[in-house]
Amino acid sequence: MPAVLAADLADLGFDRVLHAADAGDVAALLAEAGPAERVAVVDAGFVGHRHALRLGLTDPRYPAGAVPGALAVAGAPALDALRAAARRLAGTADAATPLPDALAAALHQAGTPVQHPDLGTLVATVPGTGDELAAARAGVAAVDEEAVRLRRAVKGRDGFFTTFCVSPYSRYLARWCARRGLTPNQVTTASLVTALVAAASAATATRPGFVAAGVLLLLSFVLDCTDGQLARYSLRYSTVGAWLDATFDRAKEYAFYAGLAIAGARTGDHVWALALAAMVLMTFRHSVDFAFMAADQETARNPATAGTKAQAASSSPTAQLSNRLDRLGWTVWARRIIVLPIGERWALIALLTALTTPRTTLTVLLVGCGLACCYTTAGRVLRSVNRRRPRTAQAAREVAVLTDGGPLAELLAPVLRPVALRLPSLAVPLLAAVAAAGMPLAAYGLGGTWAAVGAAAGYVLLGSLVLARRLTGALDWLAPAFFRAGEYLTVLALALRLDTAALPAAFGLVAAVAYHHYDTVYRLRGGTGAPARWLVRATGGQEGRVLLVTLCAALVYGGAPTGPVGHEGPGAAALQGVLVALAAVLALVVVAESIHFWVFGDATAEHDESGDTA
Repeated sequence: MPAVLAADLADLGFDRVLHAADAGDVAALLAEAGPAERVAVVDAGFVGHRHALRLGLTDPRYPAGAVPGALAVAGAPALDALRAAARRLAGTADAATPLPDALAAALHQAGTPVQHPDLGTLVATVPGTGDELAAARAGVAAVDEEAVRLRRAVKGRDGFFTTFCVSPYSRYLARWCARRGLTPNQVTTASLVTALVAAASAATATRPGFVAAGVLLLLSFVLDCTDGQLARYSLRYSTVGAWLDATFDRAKEYAFYAGLAIAGARTGDHVWALALAAMVLMTFRHSVDFAFMAADQETARNPATAGTKAQAASSSPTAQLSNRLDRLGWTVWARRIIVLPIGERWALIALLTALTTPRTTLTVLLVGCGLACCYTTAGRVLRSVNRRRPRTAQAAREVAVLTDGGPLAELLAPVLRPVALRLPSLAVPLLAAVAAAGMPLAAYGLGGTWAAVGAAAGYVLLGSLVLARRLTGALDWLAPAFFRAGEYLTVLALALRLDTAALPAAFGLVAAVAYHHYDTVYRLRGGTGAPARWLVRATGGQEGRVLLVTLCAALVYGGAPTGPVGHEGPGAAALQGVLVALAAVLALVVVAESIHFWVFGDATAEHDESGDTA
């Protein structure tokens, strides 16, 4: 093996470079490999870029990867499959086909998926003649490998602000971090710490503090982009990293809302209700996005038809119009700005925080995100109404999981199924919408009374009716978002009705529940399945929590609250204590289980490459 190729492999983390003459020798060497070892088979005549080898041989997301002339496997199942393939090819391999390519084909035929990365302009080949060798070397020399690596570090589809105002320089920050041995998880943690410092700066309620908060929030976003670019640049993906990247984004933004609310309270302008409303709106919007994607994923699960003319013909007219608009460059960016993704949203929050007041910042945020939510939801509804393909059973199961039905719905759904099946096709979104609107209104008007508990019992029945059906209807995917809004707004309405001083505790309770809901989404999107049923039962499910919080409010107020809306009556202190206790218990349970699952579980290493701009 040439010394340059051996040096490339050593640089990529392959400590031992052994030589084999044929498949039989490879099989003998593989017998000595440990089950936790990543093993590569590279043709001695390989010519190409080091980054081509890096893409094919070191990506931890795949058990097997290959480029022309090189193959790598990781994990005991893939290693065993490679050993079997080498034994089968011993003495029968075609001399005209490089052995790594033959092994990759044999793995694929035996049922082990082999990832073949898109190399673009990068070169990876095994020349067979002198002319081919000269052409390959010329191709290697003609391509700026580092420029390609930096370009590929940036997510292929992102928001306008991220693409044009952050990524042009954050990619170089990612390279700087890689050369100093920093990991993506360290950068992700630095982004979280920076955002928390920004929230603390905003909470000072001073103009210098507001300006510092805006600057730090933007810096946090730059680091948030950098961690993913660092993962792509160095191919250092991890399960824990994917979980941290996803959950920390929500934690950073909602902590900043809390910082603004604290600042408002310190100046006598109480905006905790606006901060909580902003968090409710964002979780509702994300629930719409996540549930729609869960209901619309069957194309990705059916590679036989994905991307075909038949699939295009069966897509909705709205989707076809969207695809045509995407061919006009300016409409792509206009639509990405309109939806107010995380980059644009954080830039808006940072600017408003630095220049205005917490009330103005949160009000503008609510209006902007409300309009964006209406736009995206209307588009998804139109796509679904005009949809020509039926929902799959897998999609229905995921939507049902996202509704977060607990033990009460689990008990009542079989009993109510005969009634539910007789309801019209639009029953699911209508029932969920009635529950989402009716329960908060009842909590606001009747909070602290037994009548509110009765309304919560009705909410439980509506939720159980929804889950009694198979959620394959055109608009059934709206149910999780409606139930999310119903639960969160109920907590907000109770605090507003009974004791405005309880709003910070209500914010904490909604934040704890939102963490559980986001964690459920990330598990489904990562292909790891739904949370364990014991966890859903232990947290009560969304309908159980609504009943519990209204029951607690009635108990602490003796079923008869007094005073005007927001008046701190006799039960006010008890209500605050109940909300704090519920928030603490839920946070302890869901966060502890989540940490155990992501850190010690067997979830596959992931990173968000979807381009979804949350």
